[in-house]
Amino acid sequence: MAIAMEQVMIILCVLFALAFFASTIFKRFGIPGLIGEILIGIFVANLVLGEWSFLEFLHIERPIPGVPGSGNENWDIIEVIAELGVIFLLFVVGLETKVKDLTSVGRTALLVAVLGVVIPFVAGYALIMAWDGNVYHAMFMGAAMVATSVGITAHVIKDMKMMNKVESRIIIGAAVIDDIIGLIVLAVVAGVAMTGEVDYINVTEMTIIAVMFVVILLIFCAKAVPRIASAISGSNEKKKAKGTGRRSSIDIFVVAIAVCLLLSALASQMKLAMIVGAFLAGMIFADHAHETGLTKKMESLTAFLLPFFFVYVGLHIDLSSFTASLLLLAVVVIILAFVTKYVGCGLGAMLGGKGKASPNIVGIGMVPRGEVGIIVATIGIGIMVAGDPAMTSDLFAVVVLMSVVTTLIAPFLLSSAFKKKYGKDEYKIDETK
Repeated sequence: MAIAMEQVMIILCVLFALAFFASTIFKRFGIPGLIGEILIGIFVANLVLGEWSFLEFLHIERPIPGVPGSGNENWDIIEVIAELGVIFLLFVVGLETKVKDLTSVGRTALLVAVLGVVIPFVAGYALIMAWDGNVYHAMFMGAAMVATSVGITAHVIKDMKMMNKVESRIIIGAAVIDDIIGLIVLAVVAGVAMTGEVDYINVTEMTIIAVMFVVILLIFCAKAVPRIASAISGSNEKKKAKGTGRRSSIDIFVVAIAVCLLLSALASQMKLAMIVGAFLAGMIFADHAHETGLTKKMESLTAFLLPFFFVYVGLHIDLSSFTASLLLLAVVVIILAFVTKYVGCGLGAMLGGKGKASPNIVGIGMVPRGEVGIIVATIGIGIMVAGDPAMTSDLFAVVVLMSVVTTLIAPFLLSSAFKKKYGKDEYKIDETK
């Protein structure tokens, strides 16, 4: 079916304009603009007046959980643009993160990630076992509770210009490790649901590949990139001194975009989140990002693409699907999701940071589940066990609400926590984005 491009342009125009308006209003009150963008997504998804709905007006059809092929092309286009937005955001975060900064908090980041996985998984599993006693429902709820969406936290940290703080480096490092551990947890849970047993060979192979991918790129960033940059710089200086040549005309922006997309695709092939590849790609260019103007160019790109990601998160919420009992369960899940990540990750920061990092900031920064929790729930509802999905549509709705609410709560609390520790002079939300 041919895509009606004029309709796509109208959809993008409406969503971008609404997101920009909401973001601007929220920033005026000192609240991160992404909260307004997520709320716009919820507003668009749930505005119904009689037989008229905003989604139908825009010709957007949301996919039905567990039904392959549901949804329409317009939804797919929004999803692709949203994913590009968060990929380029993590690339920009990588541009501001040098290898030595990340490795300096390695032990603390590992503790934060491990405790931030174990405690939420156990809590989510225990809650659903008490709720309906279904082990498969419980496993997927636990896996969804494990998720961390670093894109949301990274955006808040960047807007506050706090990327150079130790807490920020711990959060980013822990998020990369969290993604690898989350991948293992999801592989185990999905394997048990589909076959009734754990495929240890597959899990081991997947773990080794994921770890090697990250380690090799970190070594490349630390060892190879400085030598390449030095060689190019030396060559240019010689040409300039002799007056026999020009500086390289290679556009670093084009190269950076290509590397970002390539490593994102490679990460996906290795079953990691694409944002991990994008973040590591950014680290490759980190030492020369500012002098080449690369950071500024990339931020202009994300300023357009990123609002679609936060609107897309909000679009997943269908308020009409919640009954009183389901809403009660959702409230309990949301509270557990916040408390377990906050306590687990905060404890990891306390044990590994030796008082340097604020456990409060680290704990809050790891709370958002965002699109990652939704992806886990989507996988669960697509796996059939004895004729029934491994995650019911009701539990899917709960996970989606939990993912969105934790995404809404965390930025506000995170900005307050940074402000409290570093003071008003250093703290400032960037209102230019």
